[in-house]
Amino acid sequence: MAKIAVMGYGVVGSGTVEVFYKNKASLERKTGQELDIKYILDLKEFPESPYADKFTKDFNDILNDDEVSVVAEVIGGINPAYTFVKQLLQKGKSVVSSNKELVAKKGAELLAIAKEKNVNFFFEASVGGGIPIIQPLHQSLAANEINEIVGILNGTTNYILTKMIREGDSFESALKTAQKLGYAERDPSADVDGHDTCRKICILASLAFGRHIYPDNIHTEGIRNVTLEDVEYAESFGGAIKLIGWAKQIDNGNVQILTCPALVSDESQLYSVNDVFNAILVRGDSTGDVVFYGKGAGKLPTASAVVSDIVDAIKNKGKSKSLHWDDSEQDFVDSYENIELASYIRFSSQDILKAKSDVKNLFGEVQYLSKKHQNDSEIAFITPVMKEYEIQKLCNELESSGTIVSRIRVLID
Repeated sequence: MAKIAVMGYGVVGSGTVEVFYKNKASLERKTGQELDIKYILDLKEFPESPYADKFTKDFNDILNDDEVSVVAEVIGGINPAYTFVKQLLQKGKSVVSSNKELVAKKGAELLAIAKEKNVNFFFEASVGGGIPIIQPLHQSLAANEINEIVGILNGTTNYILTKMIREGDSFESALKTAQKLGYAERDPSADVDGHDTCRKICILASLAFGRHIYPDNIHTEGIRNVTLEDVEYAESFGGAIKLIGWAKQIDNGNVQILTCPALVSDESQLYSVNDVFNAILVRGDSTGDVVFYGKGAGKLPTASAVVSDIVDAIKNKGKSKSLHWDDSEQDFVDSYENIELASYIRFSSQDILKAKSDVKNLFGEVQYLSKKHQNDSEIAFITPVMKEYEIQKLCNELESSGTIVSRIRVLID
């Protein structure tokens, strides 16, 4: 019999226990042995739970019990999750995790320990919730050189932007609705300021390109400053604004990576991804574009990925099937200022004719956008594709004749 422990009994933890016992018979057929959860670690009391006899507040009960071979870490955050996971791996126990912050910041180190100790560290649930993406990148697409990954990786922000696009809600109003429905936390900063998306694209890029990319080195912007006016101009372009994580390997082997709102063309496969759904486009040299789509969050979809990793770890007991990427000094991560993208710019000026003349002199030929009830003192346009530092320099010069109200990058394909 394989004995399992679950650390954390919040949304994902309780979902993990629920999925495990609901499908226990099926899981036992798939692993070829009896399975049971021996411990659930949480500081809170759950006297009414049908699993009340399994709860412990002492991590050492799990660490020092040789019967426990696989532990699910669904606590979240760095502390104490990092300390617990590191000790468990060093003790020779496999660990599965839904913790994207942990994997993004400590993944290289923990994967190295798992390999050394001949156990596994799996984290399918850390990106995309119930969408399979980590194992497909590691196995199914292993024959490919991955050139680029771009994705809508946060269901909360995608829901907010969808409300703004479809119903004309302001950002503030859409956020309040998302909080009422449980899609957004009371403190939504990790989602709306882009940190959650940043961690996820770092994990995917580290796996795809083989070297650890740390979130602290990534230029990250959120959606707080996206307005209904921007949404309307995007519609006239034939596109929609999404919060995206983007990573690309360039010719010299370096990686360019960015998290930001982007105006996505209606020709893109990401354009029609709405509400709490996520989509991840992976561009391989042999497969071309492959898109992974589904609910990127939620109790049961995320728990499903956790339990799947538990099954995989049990089936691979005694051999390390863990993914791998090298730690790094980040010298291969290119400055975001060298990224080449077009930009949407909304510009306010008291002299629109002069402003348009300045735009042409600075940017050359641009594509002007329009919307209903457009302010007479405002223009909006799409620049040619330029390097980030070039566009920023030109924007600084343009502000001598007015004010840049909004600037959002543009993904053409």
